[in-house]
Amino acid sequence: QVQLVESGGGSVQAGGSLRLSCAASGLTFSYYDMGWFRQAPGKEREFVAAIIWSGGSTYYADSVKGRFTISRDNAKNTVYLQMNSLKPEDTAVYYCAAGYRNPQLVTANRAYDYWGQGTQVTVSS
Repeated sequence: QVQLVESGGGSVQAGGSLRLSCAASGLTFSYYDMGWFRQAPGKEREFVAAIIWSGGSTYYADSVKGRFTISRDNAKNTVYLQMNSLKPEDTAVYYCAAGYRNPQLVTANRAYDYWGQGTQVTVSS
């Protein structure tokens, strides 16, 4: 079965950095667009970043543009989210997701077929 396993979350001070990883198994990784979403307490899950199956295009929420970078290594079946200049408002559970080649919808939850369990990111001021 398909598994997406996130790692790399933790607690940092404002201005710090973290790199999240999401290892995929049970699917042909290079066929899938990959996304990162986050959910803060009391809020709905929101789009953070996405990278299409080929790695040729990336997309970011305005709130993270210029601070976060998404990348993928198709040889390792892994997608990454490098998060720099972290702010307290970035505190959330971060989820990775895989969707089958639907780049027009990569910012939307409905574009994704599989989701990981999430990893907590806490940024203190």
